[in-house]
Amino acid sequence: MLKKTLFFSSLLFSLIGFSQIPKLSQNTKISVFTCDRGEELYSTFGHTALRIKDSANALDVVYNYGYFDFRVKNFYFKFVKGDLQYYMNVTSYEDFIHEYQADKRKVVEQTLNLPLIKKQQLFDALNSSLLSNEKFYTYKFIDRNCTSMIVDKINGLFSLHKIEKVDYKSTSYRTVLYPYFEDFFWFKLGINIIFGAKTDADAQKLFLPVELENSLDKATFNGKALVSKKEILIYGDKIQPNFSFLNSIYFIWALMLLLLVINKRFLFITYLFIAGILGIFLGLVGFYSEHQELLYNYNALLFNPFFVLIPFVKNNFLKKLNITLFLMLVIYLIIMITKPHFIIMLPFIITNFFIMFKINGNNPDKLLTSIK
Repeated sequence: MLKKTLFFSSLLFSLIGFSQIPKLSQNTKISVFTCDRGEELYSTFGHTALRIKDSANALDVVYNYGYFDFRVKNFYFKFVKGDLQYYMNVTSYEDFIHEYQADKRKVVEQTLNLPLIKKQQLFDALNSSLLSNEKFYTYKFIDRNCTSMIVDKINGLFSLHKIEKVDYKSTSYRTVLYPYFEDFFWFKLGINIIFGAKTDADAQKLFLPVELENSLDKATFNGKALVSKKEILIYGDKIQPNFSFLNSIYFIWALMLLLLVINKRFLFITYLFIAGILGIFLGLVGFYSEHQELLYNYNALLFNPFFVLIPFVKNNFLKKLNITLFLMLVIYLIIMITKPHFIIMLPFIITNFFIMFKINGNNPDKLLTSIK
């Protein structure tokens, strides 16, 4: 969905030079591109773009809402906070398609069956946004991205018959997204740790490129199919992931098993303290970030902020704290049983339970001493 910022094409400057947006001819073709995922992390979910072709006006351009600028000051802080500005740009069809040919990524084109008046209306709206501050938008993972922005533009043509999502509407966002992370284990783990309760809601929002493709296939306008033609422009190559032990859940299992086998007090304390710091972050990031996906994060029951107290308390208070933490961990386990990311969180759950059982020993002063 995301593309590194590029310079505006010469076509953009030629459009700015128009005192009036040109009138499209009867043979104008408007189509939606659905681009397959790439090997780069930012292209994990694929991409959506909009093509307008009018031979009479020597026009063949692609409108694209997937641009951002890595050079923005405090880029990563802005991304986490949720106020990073993305923008719309326009490139020639040749430049756009060449990039996907070079990356060997599949591109599907769906030509929209629209009357000329609607084509002109969409063309005018796109150029009006392009030549104003409307080209900028605040990126939101689910609610506002390169796909949803194009959906909004197309739906703006219709008063009643909107493009509606047709698949996975009763499936959670987290479940829908989960398969996309298969080649990026650490990203999958991080996303599932930092995402909160919103991603467990039913995925009613149309926000993924392939979802738009499927929805367009079944959409109608004035009693006719909205898509008049569908073809594959680039077949591309399927990504063949190479197994890496370091980039797999087996590495996490190995780390947790090593921690339990070594069974040393200072390692347990370090693990719990780091988990507690992570829990504090999960709690605070919801106040800092404008991404609603980060709110109400029950993973704070697993990486519990109160873990940071364990190295500093003892006796009865430590025992009471342990019981509280243990009960919170049980609640987390109940919540997680039906979640798609239960398996990748299981090593941490088992490790935490082991340590909690150890803490619940008869001698609170030696809770974290070696079993040996």
